Amino acid sequence: MTPIERVADKLEAPALDSRAYRVIRLPNKLEALLVHDPETDKASAAVNVNVGSFSDPDDMAGLAHALEHMLFMGTKKVGDLAPEGIESADCWQHPKENAYNQYLTANSGYSNAYTAATETNYFFEVAASSRSSTENLTNGFTKSPLYGALDRFAQFFIAPLFLSSTLDRELKAVDSENKKNLQSDNWRLSQLNKSLSNTKHPYHHFSTGNLETLRDEPRKRGVDVREEFMKFHAEHYSANRMKLVVLGREPLDELEEWVGDLFSDVQNKDLPQNRWDGVQPYSENEVLTQVFAKPVMDTRLLDINFPFQDEEKMYATQPSRYLSHLIGHEGPGSILAYIKANGWANGLTAGAMPICPGSAFFTVSIKLTEDGLEEYEEVVKAVFQYISLLKEFPPQQWIVDEVKGMAEVDFRFQQKSPASSFTSRLSSVMQKPLPREWLLSGSSRIRKFDSEAITKALSYLRTDNYRLTIVSQQFPGNWDQKERWYGTEYRAEAIPADFAEAIRKAGEDTAHDRPQELHLPHKNEFIPTKLTVEKKKVDEPTKSPKLIRNDVGIRTWWKKDDRFWVPKANVLLMMNNPLVAATPANAVKTKLYCELVKDALVEYSYDAEIAGLDYSLGSSSMGLDIDIGGYNDKMSVLLEKVLVSMRDLEVKPDRFKIVKERLVRGYRNWDFQQPYRQVQDFTSWLGKERGWINEQYLAELPYLTPEDISTFYPQLLRQVHIEALVHGNMYKEDALRVTDLIESTLKPRTLPQSQWQVSRNLILPEGSDYTYEHTLGDPANVNHCIEYYLFVGSPADYNLRAKLLLLGQMTDEPAFDQLRTKEQLGYIVFTGARMAATTMGYRVLIQSERSTAYLEQRINAFLAFFSKSLLAMSDDGFESHKQSLITKRLEKIKNLDQESNRLWSHIIGEYLDFLQREKEVAHLRPLTKHDLVEFYNHYIHPTSPARAKLSVHAIARSAPKIVGGNITPVEQKEKVLGLVGKYLTSAGIQVDADKLTRQFAAVDVAGGDQPAIIQAITDYLGTAGDLSPEKQAEVIGQGKNLLATVLPSLGVDVLPVVDANSSFPAAPDVKGTMYIENVHVYKAGLQATAGPRPVAELREFEDVEPKL
Repeated sequence: MTPIERVADKLEAPALDSRAYRVIRLPNKLEALLVHDPETDKASAAVNVNVGSFSDPDDMAGLAHALEHMLFMGTKKVGDLAPEGIESADCWQHPKENAYNQYLTANSGYSNAYTAATETNYFFEVAASSRSSTENLTNGFTKSPLYGALDRFAQFFIAPLFLSSTLDRELKAVDSENKKNLQSDNWRLSQLNKSLSNTKHPYHHFSTGNLETLRDEPRKRGVDVREEFMKFHAEHYSANRMKLVVLGREPLDELEEWVGDLFSDVQNKDLPQNRWDGVQPYSENEVLTQVFAKPVMDTRLLDINFPFQDEEKMYATQPSRYLSHLIGHEGPGSILAYIKANGWANGLTAGAMPICPGSAFFTVSIKLTEDGLEEYEEVVKAVFQYISLLKEFPPQQWIVDEVKGMAEVDFRFQQKSPASSFTSRLSSVMQKPLPREWLLSGSSRIRKFDSEAITKALSYLRTDNYRLTIVSQQFPGNWDQKERWYGTEYRAEAIPADFAEAIRKAGEDTAHDRPQELHLPHKNEFIPTKLTVEKKKVDEPTKSPKLIRNDVGIRTWWKKDDRFWVPKANVLLMMNNPLVAATPANAVKTKLYCELVKDALVEYSYDAEIAGLDYSLGSSSMGLDIDIGGYNDKMSVLLEKVLVSMRDLEVKPDRFKIVKERLVRGYRNWDFQQPYRQVQDFTSWLGKERGWINEQYLAELPYLTPEDISTFYPQLLRQVHIEALVHGNMYKEDALRVTDLIESTLKPRTLPQSQWQVSRNLILPEGSDYTYEHTLGDPANVNHCIEYYLFVGSPADYNLRAKLLLLGQMTDEPAFDQLRTKEQLGYIVFTGARMAATTMGYRVLIQSERSTAYLEQRINAFLAFFSKSLLAMSDDGFESHKQSLITKRLEKIKNLDQESNRLWSHIIGEYLDFLQREKEVAHLRPLTKHDLVEFYNHYIHPTSPARAKLSVHAIARSAPKIVGGNITPVEQKEKVLGLVGKYLTSAGIQVDADKLTRQFAAVDVAGGDQPAIIQAITDYLGTAGDLSPEKQAEVIGQGKNLLATVLPSLGVDVLPVVDANSSFPAAPDVKGTMYIENVHVYKAGLQATAGPRPVAELREFEDVEPKL
């Protein structure tokens, strides 16, 4: 047998990277990157296949994406390790479609995949080590869960089954995924650009697919859909097109042996790389055009798309980064600074977008104001005037050196990302023609300055080589076409001659002609120069920060980085002030104030941003929040500028008008978000003692003036209590200087503790059952959503907390498998713990075309069904779930930001429970199955008299109850009887109206009892004289189709029929619910929790030592 080829053993890596790397090539030409990380607690693997939606057949759009779904649905071999009670040989004969996900869930893991234009990426994550040395034994040697996962994973590419029994389900899942995106402007505008591209290039394709393209139309043509999947796999999936990345604790030699054993059977067909060199996405027919598109959300965008060069082989110079750095700049002299000063824009981004080998776009995207929309031609001219400026001067080496230098610093101090993010990304990078030694650094570092390459790149940004897209709900208003796949209204036309001539002139402008406000940026003073880190030997990183200042006005928490040793830090500040969220009007004024400060800081802060130093300013229910993060060298400079801008803000009427209008659109657009995002906000609101929702904010905005903000914001800063966390490469005295700076700059009065906000949530009493209904705002949205929440108790009760988390672990895979995969309720299905400030519970969230009443019924069915699974669970299975959860809870922190966020959440949550995860594990370990069964029967089971439930139903406007309006149940039955009578008469059956009415006497038409309606018609036909069984069956069959359309049009919510003989669990009978008609009355009737209290005295965290 041909030996495994070792391609590279040394990879260019970040300075602090302790991993070992090796690139190998198997005899079947599958290339793999092996990563040995002795410290990781998560292992992972990813396979990237060089085929995607661009390879879809023209008459079967979405095939590559649907294949990605199908590949997960079982293989001929489940794996070497048989499930309990099954002989290994049986695994070959009786594959289980969800065996892969069951295995991953049992080992603290998960999987996912995506399909792009030229690649399909599959990845998983799993615990890096077994919970005991006696598990996963193969041939006498202990193997980690990674081996079992790889064994199963490899089979996707060796022997997928394409089970007929799963085909229709997965096509429906693809269809549901597509419907989820139908009202998303990102998807709609992207597809519009593709649909209006060159029909000879695969960029033109509809990539997601739906039932029409993948099932219905092919079947009409007599196509065997399953055969098409198998044919596509056979034609495009080949070992030489695959790149594998495996990350684990095992030594490289062992990983190499595993990969050789498990992946050598992937068939190599020696397929060439997919390329489309002979044709471009835009032909001469698509350039010099402008497209006006109407969005779902109230947004205003201007996109300028230039057909651009493919830079795949230009990894050493990356000339487009020079262009994107300058055209996308936001500082003085930039396009954005100029058009923003004219009141035309709020934001601008620019950069190259690879399409496929051989093709790319360079896109300039601008967020327009109302005035900017009217003056969009002037905005376009400004872009071309700036491009003419870039062409006037030779490429500037100092600019490339600045970008190159920051790229070097960023790569040098790059921190770890989650295991599956790393493997998925690197397997994609491996498809690029990079030297294998540069796989980690190739896309990050710029190797050299190449003036000619930059000049050539600039040559694509011409006045005869672009397309404009103008997006607005109002302008121009004369859209005359609809895009096929998403229904986006648009108008496409050639650039008017006078406008094209104005652009041509702008592109030829000299320094004398163009606005003087346009010029190259100055040197960036925020580039960090002090990058030293004092690294010390640490036996065990500390888990808690120290409280180094604790007085009536300020609490300063500090933790010197002892894990990652990077020259970075995070400063997180909360300025507690009860005024911020006292009323919806105050909350909106605070939001406006924060947005105006950020608006004023754009030009100054942009230099810091591109030098790796970011800030954010916002508000919460407790007060103002300021976060500064990045390289700590110039951090205090940025913080001081932010504080001074907050203190001295001048509310300019012109900028106030623009920012306010942007905020109004943001609040209005909230109604057009995905339903599953909206429903969670309502659940949170209904669970809080005090709080506001979007419509209340929106109601206040029209009345606010610049003077309101000018008089209000000093009150926000005048009296506060400051909570601060300083974490990273900063010493104690540095941390103290941070809060000293705040104090000296803002000079606030002390806010007495008696005025501090207290977070409280509401307690759902035992036995309660509430339902809140909200009609969604988007009239074109077809999806409903339900969040089904079961109250459990206080998050500080670790006994209950451990049981709740364990239940979430146990139901994660079965709920997904039952509710999404088998029952096909919808693409979005979440289950698990829902944590609030002072309460917690178990939730199930589903977004679906099915009615919320039906979704509630199916959730009840699943929960009743799972109680039986829990009772039947073996002790080994129970312990496996416990260990899987323990592994997840003790997962190592990956980077400084992750640790900062965790520490800060404990501080602002006010429990100060920095050892929370260790406590969870301590309470998990002794749990027995009996404990969890008792917990389940009390808090979760649908028939429990003690459980407390809140169900939030977000109902689409297309729902029957909305469409039907005010039709009464009596009127609904009368109309149905009339339509049934007309239908039977048209079928040649004589109708006795009185007899038909009596047949329907006991039928609940208004309740959507379709089986009872069908049975009533069947019984009536039985009395209708000489009617053959064949004729009866024909009439009933056509009648079912008629009812499916008629009943919803009359406002009747038809409940889908669950066959008693099906594999779907039956829903138990449950008590009735109380509908929340008045939220104030609902909240007034509930008790509030106690507020959060620290788990330890503050003095236990205090540190008065002078220095680390």
